[in-house]
Amino acid sequence: MHNELTERFGIEFPIYAFTHCRDVVVAVSKAGGLGVLGAVGFSVEQLRTELDWIDDHIGDKPYAVDIVLPQKYDGDAGEMDLGRLTQDLQSMIPDGHREFVRSLLDDAGVPELPEDEVLGSGLMGWNRATAVPQVEEILRHENVVMVANALGTPPPDLVEMIQSSGRAVGALCGTPAQAARHAAAGLDFVIAQGYEGGGHTGDIGSVVLWPQVIDAVSPVPVLAAGGIGGGRQMAAALSMGAAGVWTGSLWLAVEEAAASPPEIQSYLDATSKDTVRSRSYTGKPCRMLRNDWTEAWDRGDTPETLGMPLQMMAVREAMTRQGRYPDKAQSVAFNPVGQVVGTMNKVKRSADVVLEMVEECVESLERTRQILSFE
Repeated sequence: MHNELTERFGIEFPIYAFTHCRDVVVAVSKAGGLGVLGAVGFSVEQLRTELDWIDDHIGDKPYAVDIVLPQKYDGDAGEMDLGRLTQDLQSMIPDGHREFVRSLLDDAGVPELPEDEVLGSGLMGWNRATAVPQVEEILRHENVVMVANALGTPPPDLVEMIQSSGRAVGALCGTPAQAARHAAAGLDFVIAQGYEGGGHTGDIGSVVLWPQVIDAVSPVPVLAAGGIGGGRQMAAALSMGAAGVWTGSLWLAVEEAAASPPEIQSYLDATSKDTVRSRSYTGKPCRMLRNDWTEAWDRGDTPETLGMPLQMMAVREAMTRQGRYPDKAQSVAFNPVGQVVGTMNKVKRSADVVLEMVEECVESLERTRQILSFE
């Protein structure tokens, strides 16, 4: 399973595993895929700690990092000092939103945080003022072979910074037009994320989107994302011309995942009909498990969601309370996951997931070969 990107990155299988868990990054890379650490939410110091740990445990295997730098957001980040930027953005959040968020958690029985708990800004990694120092830190780590941006085309200076270090840079898209902008900006690859995917998604289904993007940016390599639940979807993506598959939901319930037991159980219990796209956490359409939180924000008598990054900042306390008390918070928890959650009914080792995907993919491609050779 070798192609331009697998050769460049030094990996055995074209499986790219997005995860916020460093243990999963290491496990997938050691199994022959490419672990991709999601950096959003980390300060530079926290990111350094995570990357240093990965470096110490991954041996000579490569890995990648995913950042979040949206093209549009409320407030003017520019080159503003982070402290001033945070203060200015906080002042833009209506009191009614803060009160509504607190009431949802209080009604669900989620305990308050200790009085001495220090909350982060909820801004980390969502704007230029925080993303640039993150990229500078990422490039200090020799085993990082690629950086991806989850929201939009990275600014030209960041593209230059990454590529001049010898790394590849890519970005996610949800339409052929977005993909074309990525290619025009000189990105090394594009990730086409279909409607079925977890987290931030567009409005076009994967099977429709993937070939459109592949045609729009050829010969730039395209990674297929959204609805990749196993080797059969992987075979379909490769058959369409994708250079690999970008996966995320699959790694939420593996043995190495850092998720709490209640969160993992919520994934194991869910069906593919139990997800919904909502702006209630990040300010952009994000697929997650439907629960009392998402239903509350959809009611006509509740506040309108804010833009990015204001919504994320408005719910920062809620996310911290959910993380501290997961056994009491699942009815209002933020559990981003794609529609493939309906097939996630057993906890497995990351290495086993990789190998099962490869085996199923090979079997599917062999069936196709037999059909083509039938006389």
